[in-house]
Amino acid sequence: MRTETKTLTITTPEGISFDLVLAGPATRFFAWALDMMCVSAAMLAIAPIVSVLGLISADFTQAFLWLLYFVGSIGYAMAAEWFWRGQTLGKRLLHLRVLDENGLHLHPSQIIIRNLLRFVDMFPALYLLGGLVSFFSKRAQRLGDFAANTVVIRERDTLTYDIQQVASGKFNSFRDYPHIEYRLRQKTSPKEAAVALQALLRRDQFEPQARIELFHDVANHFRQIAPFPEEASLGLTDEQYTRNVVDTLFRQK
Repeated sequence: MRTETKTLTITTPEGISFDLVLAGPATRFFAWALDMMCVSAAMLAIAPIVSVLGLISADFTQAFLWLLYFVGSIGYAMAAEWFWRGQTLGKRLLHLRVLDENGLHLHPSQIIIRNLLRFVDMFPALYLLGGLVSFFSKRAQRLGDFAANTVVIRERDTLTYDIQQVASGKFNSFRDYPHIEYRLRQKTSPKEAAVALQALLRRDQFEPQARIELFHDVANHFRQIAPFPEEASLGLTDEQYTRNVVDTLFRQK
């Protein structure tokens, strides 16, 4: 099996499943190389300033530069993955993202653990150990991912579901508020959009009470992301509200 085609199936508590495409060692290596180019460029910019320490000791300057590189590379990765929700610049350019292995967002402890163990995965050089472990791992995880319970996925540029099954011929009152629709699209992750769509596609598979509870939770989640005015949702059931959300997210603009 090629690593690039490995997938991770996530099942929500409501029984909805969807697949995430896992990033293989080659793509992850290129993302890391891009990040190291950024760190190296920053080091080159700082080096002339640090060079004045050479007046004290050349050995001290060299040691300080290595320490700065270590702190900078690890600190950069930790900060970027926290502020960009699992992405560094390299991952962002290659459409990769780090997630909890259950498909959830990262905790700070996970970011710290997976980045501190980079130096183990890099042994003996160029991520050879981490690449081999990732290649043979069922979830394409390096040692740092195993320790932190994380995975790296490949984000889809667009979601290509056919919403005609759930939205065809139905009026969407949200269309009267394009600025809020835009905010909803901006703040909704691919995983959240997929869950809402799958809930509608599989609505007939749920028992009546479970169906009511499911759409109540889904609709309330999206109400918090981008609330529409009361007149836009007046008289809508939670399932209808979710249908409007799906139409907004997947509609060809």
